[in-house]
Amino acid sequence: MKRRDFSLAALTAASSGLPFVAHAQGKKPEEGIEYLTLDKRVPTEAGEGKIEVIEFFWYSCPHCNAFEPRFASWLKAVPKDVVVKRVPVRFRDDFEAQQRAFYVFEALNMVDAMHGKLFHAIHTERQNLNTLATLSAWADKNGIPAAKFTETFNSFGVATKARRATQLQEAFKVQGVPALGIAGRFYTDGSLTGTMERALQVTEYLIAEARRSR
Repeated sequence: MKRRDFSLAALTAASSGLPFVAHAQGKKPEEGIEYLTLDKRVPTEAGEGKIEVIEFFWYSCPHCNAFEPRFASWLKAVPKDVVVKRVPVRFRDDFEAQQRAFYVFEALNMVDAMHGKLFHAIHTERQNLNTLATLSAWADKNGIPAAKFTETFNSFGVATKARRATQLQEAFKVQGVPALGIAGRFYTDGSLTGTMERALQVTEYLIAEARRSR
């Protein structure tokens, strides 16, 4: 979803499953068309000899929900020198509760258990989960006591990670989600490539480029 389109009308249209216009598959990605090279490199936390890939997402985005199973499958086959992390975006102030929710899951070592569940609750069960109150009540029913969720949500560590996520979003000039940042140097998304499947192909190409230039 495009950043400028985060409105009720856009969410309704996106939920209808209207496809992007697909680009030709299998060709060499074109810089400036299917991916962008950042003007300024973004420092990564992947470590020496590692290539960082970031998935930018928002829990209430239907395209992110549709992409999540494919991305989770792709993650299982990434090479050992690739470090992948998810970064929740905050395009508006009301995104912050869901942004912090992800870092609550991370702080409690429960991303694997809770990440997909929250997508499911929002998009399949149609629950309105975009405030601390609603998220903590939902978490309480899904294995995280409300008091523990709230305490962690309000912690310095989660607040710091949420601020850092927004800084990364701005550094990569994310215009819509889901989107992918590669090696602190490249950016791609479904609007550029036509489909998120193609975006993963472009990401694999850019990983190889980053590896060659090390």
